[in-house]
Amino acid sequence: MDPVVVVGSGASGVHFALTLLRKGHRVVMLDVGHTRPKPVNPNDSLNALKRRLNDPVDYFLGSNFEAVILPPQKKEYYGFPPSKSHVFRQRKEFDHRSEGFAPLVSFAAGGLAESWTGGCYPFNEQDLEAFPFGYDELRPFYSEVARRIGMTGTKDDLARFFPMHDGLTEPLLLDEHSAVMMETYLSRSRYLNEKLDCFLGRARLAVLSRDAGERKACSYTGRCLWGCASEALYTPAITLRECRTWPNFEYYDGLHVDHFRFDSGGQVRTVVAKHADGRTQEFAAGTLALAAGTLCSAGIFLESIRKDSGEVLQLRGLMDNRQVLMPYLNLHMLGRRFNPNTYQYHQLAMGIRQPNPADYVHGLVTTLKTALIHPVVQNLPFDLRTSAAVFRNLHAALGLVNINYPDRRREENYITLDTDATKRRLVINYKPEEDEAERLRQMNKRFQKTLWKLGCIAPSAMTHVRPMGASVHYAGTLPMSTSPAPLTCSETCRSHDFKNLYFVDGTTFPFLPSKNLTFTLMANAVRVGERAF
Repeated sequence: MDPVVVVGSGASGVHFALTLLRKGHRVVMLDVGHTRPKPVNPNDSLNALKRRLNDPVDYFLGSNFEAVILPPQKKEYYGFPPSKSHVFRQRKEFDHRSEGFAPLVSFAAGGLAESWTGGCYPFNEQDLEAFPFGYDELRPFYSEVARRIGMTGTKDDLARFFPMHDGLTEPLLLDEHSAVMMETYLSRSRYLNEKLDCFLGRARLAVLSRDAGERKACSYTGRCLWGCASEALYTPAITLRECRTWPNFEYYDGLHVDHFRFDSGGQVRTVVAKHADGRTQEFAAGTLALAAGTLCSAGIFLESIRKDSGEVLQLRGLMDNRQVLMPYLNLHMLGRRFNPNTYQYHQLAMGIRQPNPADYVHGLVTTLKTALIHPVVQNLPFDLRTSAAVFRNLHAALGLVNINYPDRRREENYITLDTDATKRRLVINYKPEEDEAERLRQMNKRFQKTLWKLGCIAPSAMTHVRPMGASVHYAGTLPMSTSPAPLTCSETCRSHDFKNLYFVDGTTFPFLPSKNLTFTLMANAVRVGERAF
């Protein structure tokens, strides 16, 4: 019996595969699969690493200082250390040209979520209004994924936006800065809720607050950005490792899938992949599941049709969350020393209610602890010496809100193939809505006012609107639809163009809420595995 072939080992691919393995299916996974280096001195805290490593500069900044964000990349506050270089290492087969979009893909074993910050936010009934099912359909799969990955959360003021489900454990210990902000919010919540439609609460995180099997609870070493040495912070590579223990699972890495072959009846027969040296290898497929991410899955789909008929299609409706980075200074924290031994990423989340619930705006509140500090220093409005001195005195008081906006499918945003290229090259086009700049300006003012009420100053000059594509929350090009039509898929994500082709990544989402989508990607992949197989 021909296997289910899964392309990609990202968050959705591994959970789809594990679901099928548990049901007795034979699964073959094709992946490029760049792997993470082993963590160095896994029991050391971040500060201990600085003291004990023979070459801490190489570890933290890279042998060629590749982790340093230099001008003119001003106002970009995120940098990735050398230990995450495998996540962004490219393959020559991925080629593109873009207009209005800065694409980012990963060929790592585990995909882009190998570098995520662990935020898990379920979509609610309003978020799912454009989907062919509601929250009750996803609830059991949110619970299942929460149990698989280890997830913290509690019922608080954000539960109106993030439904409660099973599988949650107690939240992590708050760092001092987050605790002070939460205390301030509780004392002023009535005004913030009623006048500013703002709500603050604990982030839902894919982090262990208690031991689970061989994985240990968060030990607060401050190493999150450099890769959690204890695997308390979940990444898909953990589930990939579990899949590889099953006798009915075959994993092939080093392969870049180019296209699939199909017969005249619309049945996928084989999958064609390329090795790094250019050799091709073909795999028989009883069923094909594309889980390579919206851009790469689109490329495989489009190239397969072009190889067969010469026709070049456009996949319309590309979506991504616009992100705005808003640094702030918490006046309540002035004069305090920062504690590096805390969870690195955001521990609080902030929501702004809108007249249309689907327009809800989502903010992740990250207090600055042990992250790379040079992007902040170089964006302060002073000379370097003064900026460094100011930073040292304000370190504990600094934070950043990552504001996410929803997106909707629009015809002018699409993915296609470059007809002039000698090899597959994606063409990506994105144009924001005409009133976006004004909407961002108004919402930025709302967040600044909210932060002020929480005792924080957010300088307008330091607020940064990230380019489209920077959030890497891509979706929408082959959406779920209750009405069978070309270039869409069914409620269970089966292609309406090919009988045995499924999409188990963001490709199928007909709407993109402002919430981080990874948790829903995993839950939907488990749902497809349970409902369709």
